[in-house]
Amino acid sequence: MERAKQFSEARYVSLETLRKSGVAVRTTVWVVEDDGVLYVRTGPRSGKVKRIRRNPRVRIAQTDLRGSIKGNWEDGLARFVIGDDAERILGLFRRKYGLQIRMLGWLARITRSRRAQMVVLGIELT
Repeated sequence: MERAKQFSEARYVSLETLRKSGVAVRTTVWVVEDDGVLYVRTGPRSGKVKRIRRNPRVRIAQTDLRGSIKGNWEDGLARFVIGDDAERILGLFRRKYGLQIRMLGWLARITRSRRAQMVVLGIELT
């Protein structure tokens, strides 16, 4: 639980997932921490979702906006969060990222993106 707390103030993290071939793919994402679990959000058709469905093992590290690693890598297991739990976690994202997340919502509406289809991933460090 304490290891997850190091991410609670981080604005960005690098989430590393694995392709079928074993090649690692790193993506810079937003993160929130709640009760020792880290959460990220992404689109339902993202590569991260496809890779995690095949293999829930991930690694995560603090980064800056451009993806430069600013901390140690931590191993974890990802799971899909659904229903009321997902809505509660999306509320934590709205609180943490405020104006940034509202602007993305506005952009999604004008581009007719399916923003409402956000997927929430819970990551427990191992």
